[in-house]
Amino acid sequence: MSLISPACRDALQHWLEGLVALSGRSTNTQAAYRSDVNDFLSFMTLHHSERQGLAALARITVSDMRAWMADQRGSGVGARSLARKLSAVKSFYRWLAEREGFEPTAVLSTRAPKFTKKLPRPVDEDAARALIETVELQSTNDWVSARDVAVVTLLYGCGLRISEALSLTGADAPLPQSLRIVGKGNKERIVPVLPAAQAALDRYLALCPHPLDKTKPLFRGVRGGALNPRAIQGVMAKARQQLGLPATATPHALRHSFATHLLSAGGDLRAIQELLGHASLSTTQTYTAVDTARLMEVYDRTHPKA
Repeated sequence: MSLISPACRDALQHWLEGLVALSGRSTNTQAAYRSDVNDFLSFMTLHHSERQGLAALARITVSDMRAWMADQRGSGVGARSLARKLSAVKSFYRWLAEREGFEPTAVLSTRAPKFTKKLPRPVDEDAARALIETVELQSTNDWVSARDVAVVTLLYGCGLRISEALSLTGADAPLPQSLRIVGKGNKERIVPVLPAAQAALDRYLALCPHPLDKTKPLFRGVRGGALNPRAIQGVMAKARQQLGLPATATPHALRHSFATHLLSAGGDLRAIQELLGHASLSTTQTYTAVDTARLMEVYDRTHPKA
């Protein structure tokens, strides 16, 4: 038997549908929110020894919230993950309280645990080039090698998320001088496309055995379906092992490297924010911590009092 009452299950579904419709949240985000709130509601059922209807949810106390937080930490949930779960629960409660007309202070006043934000872990310029070259050697199939090189070149050359690169369709080929990318939260941005990325894609298309279809994914799996991100993650893992690079040298690290190397070359932080599609400049500013040595060099060279 489900630990969640039908009324709560329906409310959760309506909230999630609203997130997708109004905020453009991705399928992965929706699934994570569903899991987080489901776990919370299940805990409250066990905590109170009865399934919690909407009226019962309106009566949740500060003590209940502390019990849930303690249970999560006791189960090995880290501070960062717990903060994410609490954020999902608060978002659901704001929506539910407005809909049902109750005061959600006990939930919304719960403080998230403190944690140290992880800084991006980019690879240096030589390692980025070596990764792309080594990725090409991971398959004996020429078109698969060309495909993998085209994907990782887009990640590093355009700062794309892997989901963004794999969402391109045949209508995007051949690559223009700039691409319109729809990222997280349906936020659109324009990114320049380097000649190296255009050339890599042209080579892949020339070798790919599957016909180009404007309505289908640009990057195909071996059987012709959409390319699974795990395939690129796997080929990157093999390449970094051969090069002796750390486990942090992932496809997403190439996006971080794109930003860090632009910053090192004197790129404007606001421009980098736009290229990455960050909603907040504070997110982009994490790259300044990564490249402190370069920033200090600029400071020493240019500041009048240096």
